Amino acid sequence: MSGHSKWSTIKRKKEKVDSARAKVFTKIGKEISVAVKMGGADLNKNSRLRDVVLKAKANNVPNSNIDRIIKKAAGEGSKSNYENITYEGYGPEGVAIIVKALTDSKNRTAANVRHYFDKFGGNLGSTGCVSFLFKKKGVIHVQLEKSQQEDFMEFCFNCSALDFKISDDDVASAIVAPEDFYDFLNKLESKGYSVLSASVEEVPDIFVEVKDSTNKERLQNLIDSFEEDDDVQEVYTNCKDC
Repeated sequence: MSGHSKWSTIKRKKEKVDSARAKVFTKIGKEISVAVKMGGADLNKNSRLRDVVLKAKANNVPNSNIDRIIKKAAGEGSKSNYENITYEGYGPEGVAIIVKALTDSKNRTAANVRHYFDKFGGNLGSTGCVSFLFKKKGVIHVQLEKSQQEDFMEFCFNCSALDFKISDDDVASAIVAPEDFYDFLNKLESKGYSVLSASVEEVPDIFVEVKDSTNKERLQNLIDSFEEDDDVQEVYTNCKDC
């Protein structure tokens, strides 16, 4: 799972999900378990659980899997105690990176994150060193038919989207304020649009273009290493074309 670009390439994201579906399901399942333990199993009373369930559905986790994880977490089936930890640092050419992890071993996760930064030409920074470059925003991607493009643009205007874009492969992206996220998504789905992914992410204010091909490859390897780590839930960068 990744939010490392304002207009994340959906094709790449879908390929990664398809090639590592079990890993994605495991990571989201861990988030669901933690959300239940923190706020209970009632989606109407637990906003964090509601957020994670939405993410799970956007990543094609079957409803039966979601229900099973919630029931297990609400009972005595899971004894693991996970902790949310955020790491910040820099990649090649000063690209800002935020790594969000959910772990039952802070020492293991910290060692892994530091190793990835060192291996691919980055460096782990202190808390707050890059987070000021990002803002939380709702990011929604939909599959769009050509006949829907004008209607989608009008919809975004009427529903006060902060920004939107229609790409060449008929994938549309909308950016909304976090407080408008659920209302926007519900209205979008009620109009019959096919939602590919939807989540509240760390969106950068300023983007950095990595021009050197070697550095670009190292940065991509760094991002991939984070995403492949079982403890890492989300990776965000301000790289323009990653």
